Amino acid sequence: MARVYVSSVINAEASNVWARIRDFNALAKWHPRIRDSRIEDALPADKIGCIRSIHLQNGDTIREQLVALSDYDLFYSYTMLEGPMPLSDYMATLRLTPVTDGARTFAEWSAEFSCDPANETDLTNTLGSSVFQGGFDALKRHFGG
Repeated sequence: MARVYVSSVINAEASNVWARIRDFNALAKWHPRIRDSRIEDALPADKIGCIRSIHLQNGDTIREQLVALSDYDLFYSYTMLEGPMPLSDYMATLRLTPVTDGARTFAEWSAEFSCDPANETDLTNTLGSSVFQGGFDALKRHFGG
């Protein structure tokens, strides 16, 4: 099982960052790699089990299913159902924790998945830098950091 973990500090209160990322269908509003997103079957974007179909800027499509969401703990978890990367059993969590010293947010994005060992380094680097850190960098820019 391969693992990816990325963390960052965002110069905004956790409640404000959560308001920006909470909508499972709003990835295109804050992540630069995403062109558009829609929730299948017109389900609410916070309904456990809903599936989002996202189109990347490069034209690839990914389908992900929401498996957990907590407004109290400021996190959601999702699994990838389909995508262009050669991996399986993908489970990711995006979590926010308030930093009480200075009204900042500690953000964590992690994933576990199975893949051919020959692809593990490339996949973990791509997910860690382009996807997870790329999203955090966009959030930091949005919040003036």
